Amino acid sequence: MNRLLPRTLPSPDGKPLTAKDTAEAFRAFARDLAAGRRAWTASEASFLAGLFDRLAPDWDTAHATGRDDPVRDALTRGGPLPQGTCLELGSGTGQFTRLLASAFPTVISVDLSEEMLRQAASRSPARVRADASALPVADASIGAVAAIDMLLFPTETARVLAPDGVLLWINQLGQDGPLYLPTEDVAAALPGQWMATEAEAGWGTWACLRRTH
Repeated sequence: MNRLLPRTLPSPDGKPLTAKDTAEAFRAFARDLAAGRRAWTASEASFLAGLFDRLAPDWDTAHATGRDDPVRDALTRGGPLPQGTCLELGSGTGQFTRLLASAFPTVISVDLSEEMLRQAASRSPARVRADASALPVADASIGAVAAIDMLLFPTETARVLAPDGVLLWINQLGQDGPLYLPTEDVAAALPGQWMATEAEAGWGTWACLRRTH
């Protein structure tokens, strides 16, 4: 059974919203991909890599929310957290890498976009350009996967996580986010049985999912 924690970080005014039609289209894509109703293709990976390459130079000033409430809350109240390596998927310009590094001994930033990783050079000392659907990581070798506004690749996520590993599933804009997936959908998509601790924080939502034994 999932554990829903009370909100402790309020939602401020000025929440940035993506155009409704665009957000709904992306959410439908994310749902279908996670549920296995749609395949992830090389052309889609190439399209997204190119898109974020173009957005990278002004991402921090024009596109990022500038808020870390859901990440901070997840790290504070989502534990206990394992002390293994954290794989930060869709790491972008590394806005949250240092925060993750406060909770995990090693953080490896992974992104499809070479330009995003280049922008993250001063924030993320360990950066890897890779597709999250086929991670260059050994089985059961990762303590935590941090997926912040990210597509879910459930089989690959479960493969790389250690038996006691956790998935930090974070949506900075909550249900309004273009890649939002409810916690129950994430748990259902992951192979095996999973339980979650979750909460709202700031503009967003977070869930810390772990296998049940």
